[in-house]
Amino acid sequence: MIDIILLNTENVGKNFPAEARRIHRKEARERSIRGIATGEETRELLEEGIAVMPLPIPPREDWH
Repeated sequence: MIDIILLNTENVGKNFPAEARRIHRKEARERSIRGIATGEETRELLEEGIAVMPLPIPPREDWH
């Protein structure tokens, strides 16, 4: 499952909240993204009607 997510999303890193807003406002092309957001940033995105889902993915060396 993790491989599918990683292969089918673009990693925007710490720019996740800003890029999610740009996509939502149609200021950037629509695509699946992943990145880093604080709990507060995640709540704000949800309050703005932007569908996001926290998904903690452990480092690859911890995969079994």
